[in-house]
Amino acid sequence: MADTPTPDASFLAALTTEHFAQQTAISTSISEMASRTTIYIMSLSSALVATGFVTQSSEFFLPFVAVVLPSVFLLGAFTVLRLVDIAAENMQAHIGIARIRAYYRTLGDEAAFQFSKEFGRWPENDAEPSLRTGPLLAYLTTAATMIAFINAIVAAAGVTLLAFRVGAELLLALCLGAGTAIGLMTIFYLYQRLRTKGMVRIAKPYGSEKSVL
Repeated sequence: MADTPTPDASFLAALTTEHFAQQTAISTSISEMASRTTIYIMSLSSALVATGFVTQSSEFFLPFVAVVLPSVFLLGAFTVLRLVDIAAENMQAHIGIARIRAYYRTLGDEAAFQFSKEFGRWPENDAEPSLRTGPLLAYLTTAATMIAFINAIVAAAGVTLLAFRVGAELLLALCLGAGTAIGLMTIFYLYQRLRTKGMVRIAKPYGSEKSVL
């Protein structure tokens, strides 16, 4: 370490700038994630309030629900897809930071200590809070999963009402709704795993053997 040649100052400045840019990208992605989840939740809340008023009229209730529920579901689906993309972008920025920190560790003994993997976040450190309970819960506790779950309930409610409307028994309608929710959550979970699989593969050279989602 002591014999490591001194890096060019302009290169270090560029590296520091890139580190700052990656951190800014993480902050921006988190802000967008919060904004999109808020838009969806507010839209759903408004739709539920409006539905409460429409329940007073049996004539307009079903047409209203037939228009509102699909609209809310589509908004939720688009939101979920974007949230998964945002999570992937966030992971990409963390991988960039891990790559820069890996270079910082070569600058000397003190740098090796200050920028060690143990002091970093994912993908360097296997003590990342989201991974302590295992990859299954790590995926089930993301913002995208939260919105996907709520959206699955919206879809389940629509299927239940439709089935009951066409003459199905209440129990059968409820079972169809529950099956819809479970099916949508399963599809989303698999999609989320597939979407982030590439990021995890890229992150492996910079992380510990255990820090794999």
